[in-house]
Amino acid sequence: MSKKDYYDILGITKNAEDREIKRAYKRLAIKFHPDRNPGNKNAENKFKEIKQAYEILSDSKKRAAYDQYGHSAFEQENINSTTDFGDIFGDVFGDIFGSSARNKKKSRKGSDLKYLIEISLEEAIKGITKKINIPILKICNYCNGTGSQGSLQKCNTCNGYGQIQMSQGFFTVQQTCPRCHGKGNFIKNPCFYCKSKGKLETYKTLSVKIPSGIDSGDRIKLNGEGELGDNGAQSGDLYIEIKIKKHSLFVREGNNLYCELPINFITAILGGNIKIPILNGYVKLKIPEGTQTGKILRIRNKGIKSIRRNSNFGDLLCKIIVETPINLNNEQKNILCQLNKGFSYKNNPKIGKFLVIIKNFFYNIKN
Repeated sequence: MSKKDYYDILGITKNAEDREIKRAYKRLAIKFHPDRNPGNKNAENKFKEIKQAYEILSDSKKRAAYDQYGHSAFEQENINSTTDFGDIFGDVFGDIFGSSARNKKKSRKGSDLKYLIEISLEEAIKGITKKINIPILKICNYCNGTGSQGSLQKCNTCNGYGQIQMSQGFFTVQQTCPRCHGKGNFIKNPCFYCKSKGKLETYKTLSVKIPSGIDSGDRIKLNGEGELGDNGAQSGDLYIEIKIKKHSLFVREGNNLYCELPINFITAILGGNIKIPILNGYVKLKIPEGTQTGKILRIRNKGIKSIRRNSNFGDLLCKIIVETPINLNNEQKNILCQLNKGFSYKNNPKIGKFLVIIKNFFYNIKN
């Protein structure tokens, strides 16, 4: 497969001057850099082509060889070496910004932390401010975060830069120094207190404002309250995850509240109104005449309002449980017996239907 012309890749003529080559490379490198095109394999391959073309055409000797012999002049060289995308801009644009990537020691942002808070359903509905004690790492006061009892020793491998340059064919690739791991120095005498880590474990008290309507699984982000970064880098964030404890009566599903509502058999037969306590007072629930166990009655807008924008209040849904009386005295039993004599299948249609079906079932088996 024939290779693309390096001049065509950069979009320049064969008479282009050095500054034109550099300008073309900068424009295309910014456009196709993997950081600007995450997950785009085509952009990554295009970027490698641009880098390869620039490596050849920016060097006067390599450019002269390419002009005379084309790609065959470099067939024995490892042109397709691994490219360190993070350091390319330092190589090319360092003179523009007055610095070079090899002068930067690696500073890692602190890790994000997660903390679980359990709250009651009542607290989730009305909102609450909670104080929490979280384990954190702070800068060691004894070594000021260096991890060393005395002065840090300059790394001779990278000369204090934290990175080393490796030649791969015509490429010069910067890599993290294997001796100091990008710090530019190393510890000769570890700090006795922090064991060379530069950080000590302690606890920090934070006030967390939990908004009303929050639900299990929701997270609250506290910026900069996570793990400390290395070498003065930015701290990570703290994510507070909410878990709502199981309630003795109510079950929450989204913005709705569910409960089982026991009623006596007289109310179930005759119907009536029941006063139910809710968060901000009481509400009357009408029980229709002849209500059966398992029927769900809805009270609109008496549920929970979510923390989501433009959210409406949910509903309160009551599942009716008809409670059968127990511990009756003789007088009560006699009254019920007299009452039962006046009942027919018209008063208990399910019983009547059941008896008809089961009677037909066994009749069909016999015949």
